[in-house]
Amino acid sequence: MTNSVWIALGLVLIIEGAGPLIAPKAWRNMMSQLAQQPDNMLRRLGGCLVVTGIVIGYTMFHLL
Repeated sequence: MTNSVWIALGLVLIIEGAGPLIAPKAWRNMMSQLAQQPDNMLRRLGGCLVVTGIVIGYTMFHLL
């Protein structure tokens, strides 16, 4: 279980770091656009990401 958490954390860091590494200008523009969004929109986006992550994790856990 502990190894799985570290692997998941490592994958998150790789995915999060890929944007600024590959296209820093586009990433900066996207971040500035996100900063201008209302709180409710950001909450919805965050909720969708959490639900998607849970579904993927649940699916992968039951496939293995």
